[in-house]
Amino acid sequence: MRKKQPVLLGIVGDSATGKTTISAGIRDILGADRVITICADDYHKYNRVERKKYNISALHPDCNFIDILEQHLCLLRAGKPILKPVYNHSTGDFDRPEYIEPKDFIIVEGLLCFYTKKLREKFDVKVYLDPEEDLRLAWKLKRDTSRRGYTKEQVMESLKRRAPISKRYIRPQRQFADIVVSFYRPKGHEEETGSNLNVTLVLRPTLRHPDFSAFLDPRPDIRERCLSISLGRDEGLPVDFLNIKGIITPMTAETLMDLIWSHLPDGIDPWDVEIGQYYEGKEKKISYPLAITQLLTTYHLLNVHLNNE
Repeated sequence: MRKKQPVLLGIVGDSATGKTTISAGIRDILGADRVITICADDYHKYNRVERKKYNISALHPDCNFIDILEQHLCLLRAGKPILKPVYNHSTGDFDRPEYIEPKDFIIVEGLLCFYTKKLREKFDVKVYLDPEEDLRLAWKLKRDTSRRGYTKEQVMESLKRRAPISKRYIRPQRQFADIVVSFYRPKGHEEETGSNLNVTLVLRPTLRHPDFSAFLDPRPDIRERCLSISLGRDEGLPVDFLNIKGIITPMTAETLMDLIWSHLPDGIDPWDVEIGQYYEGKEKKISYPLAITQLLTTYHLLNVHLNNE
């Protein structure tokens, strides 16, 4: 019997928007033995020293081998292996390339994965991460100072330098996503960066989403709902907005996750892994809005896989 074609997920967002965190949970649900995760940063043309020499940002398309990434995704979708470059964020240089064979699911996370039409056509599901800007800056400061060896001043200078490039090349890719994920802080909790963050998911009709009508609450006097869905417009087109509060109770969150999973055939069980995980330092924490986002994305990947001939 002919092997099914791999399913490709693209996750795009500016620096420190949570791409790796989102993709890690999806990989855990699907099973690490069935998933390849590719970071598009590996396709940088220049190392850190060269970027400084040529005065070019890693966010700029000219600083990336986008054509090689396109070719590699074509090969993987066709069931063929690739020799993938490896960029080391700690050293700012390249390590030995990695031999990659395709698996059932391929997650590609990066800054420019939806930049060209050829790239966009490779993905079965496209997700764009769009947290509120102050929250993204807090995440980036925490990550780059604790894990990548930068000082606070270096991070702030980098953000200032990269802002116009991000606006020109990264942010416009939002319009191509099937799902837009926007984490934001609750009112009065401006220091929150983790479990109690709210999220709004923009669900575009480019995918057939589960029926969330059971969670619609038309009562005008109910202002503070932990979970709601509404109709609206985004980028000028009709969409659904799924709003999830960080203070959602475990029972309500698990009810929604059960509803999402009930749309798939029997025999697929996500509950043997703990989704919604993230780390603050070495401490493991759980976010239900994150878990629901990961599960909904996984639902779409499995639907594509099940329907592939």
